[in-house]
Amino acid sequence: MFHPTVFDNIKIAFENQLYDYDNLDGILTISGRTDLLNLAVMSREFTLAFKLTDGMKVTSEVVLRSSVKELSDEIMETPDSDPGCSLLLRFYMEVTDTALECPAIERVLTGIWGPELKPEQSLSFRYGQEEQTYNNCIQLTFKRQITEEQMEDIPSLLTHLLQSAEELESI
Repeated sequence: MFHPTVFDNIKIAFENQLYDYDNLDGILTISGRTDLLNLAVMSREFTLAFKLTDGMKVTSEVVLRSSVKELSDEIMETPDSDPGCSLLLRFYMEVTDTALECPAIERVLTGIWGPELKPEQSLSFRYGQEEQTYNNCIQLTFKRQITEEQMEDIPSLLTHLLQSAEELESI
């Protein structure tokens, strides 16, 4: 019988909660979902993107990643290993005044997530576009592995994620 991995269990926990927020609570709309297996390096990546129902500016994304090492440690029951996966959160939004909006974004996210989880902002623009609008990809990368022991924290984490999206909408 198939035994789900830590990655699968955490993925399902995020998926269930976010789809409940979409289908049952109506507070967000799922706008994208990927579940990738990279056969070249035997890694997995799962992303689930959404927009708040009342939001138009910000797309939020939950990203889970797992490498072949985490998978092998789990399957082989490697001693002194604690298999898990990497978690990062992304927010996509357009900004026009980078000097004003980017520091405001950093303040909002640092206020919600604390100084340990520093937001990384990557700006890009379309060459030849008349209006100078930048696409901002904001990423929060968790420094430690997420394991099944943290599954109880997923509702709280998603509350912070929704709060982040809500506050970014107002910038």
